[in-house]
Amino acid sequence: MDKFKEIRPIVLGIAKKDNKILVSEGYDKVKNQVFYRCLGGGIEFLEKSEDALKREYKEELGIDIEVEDFCGIAENIFTYEGKNAHEIILFYNIKIKESDFKERYHIVDDNSESDAYWVDINEFKKHNKILYPEQIFKFL
Repeated sequence: MDKFKEIRPIVLGIAKKDNKILVSEGYDKVKNQVFYRCLGGGIEFLEKSEDALKREYKEELGIDIEVEDFCGIAENIFTYEGKNAHEIILFYNIKIKESDFKERYHIVDDNSESDAYWVDINEFKKHNKILYPEQIFKFL
């Protein structure tokens, strides 16, 4: 699937701890913008969204998660590095076991590397940091 030419179904997990959420840091070279996003990824054909979310956390962080309640769904049309993209996103609250808790995680995903860490939700609500997609705020 070409994520810049088709509507992409994805699932994102909202992990909360002490008024913080676990997010990965991204950078858009065209916009010269640092942004953050909850972890997750594409839902494969015939894969349930909960299973896709568990798989993505296992692949990216090497941990097992507990998928809790379904928060909602959102449509996200955006531009990343000058390319148009279109996603249908399913959001779930998730729980990370205390034994798997880290302040920072290193992610290797599809030939790219990034870090994920816990950021205070108020940093996003006060617009000190950018959290995508914007629709996530109704689930925080």
